[in-house]
Amino acid sequence: MRHYFVKVSEIAIMPTISNDHDLRDALNGLSADQQRIIGAGFTKSVIHLCRDERVRRAVQTAQNPDASDAELQDALKMAKGYAAKTYTACGKDTDWLAQADHFVAAAAAAALTPVGQLATRTNPAWKAAVQARMAKNCELMEEEEGEMETEADRQYRIADESF
Repeated sequence: MRHYFVKVSEIAIMPTISNDHDLRDALNGLSADQQRIIGAGFTKSVIHLCRDERVRRAVQTAQNPDASDAELQDALKMAKGYAAKTYTACGKDTDWLAQADHFVAAAAAAALTPVGQLATRTNPAWKAAVQARMAKNCELMEEEEGEMETEADRQYRIADESF
């Protein structure tokens, strides 16, 4: 019987993301395509709050690593268009789910926006994460009980599973 020993120093251990600082650092180290895909993953976490099938398809397109530039541009137009259409819902203080719907579309649009079209030092995945959190906060206003896992915690898990 042979015994094999491995030095712990020879094993690469991926740190666990447990706060926003670590998440932002990890996201900033990604390529533009990786940012889009993980941003879409954050959006997919709250997609159940979206009322528009076009936004759902836009998120699917954003998650596709083989999506063409034309497909990505069309998906961005759909998500941005719906986010603009639902923007006025954010002024209503009584329809939290309509506001959540808007933030899901905004998260999808953020994930799909090319890095060059964003303000300097803005990461599409981080912007999608924040919009997804806003959608979740709106949903929580409608519910009587809170969740055990916050949207931020869910995003840390999504990021950990993606790396």
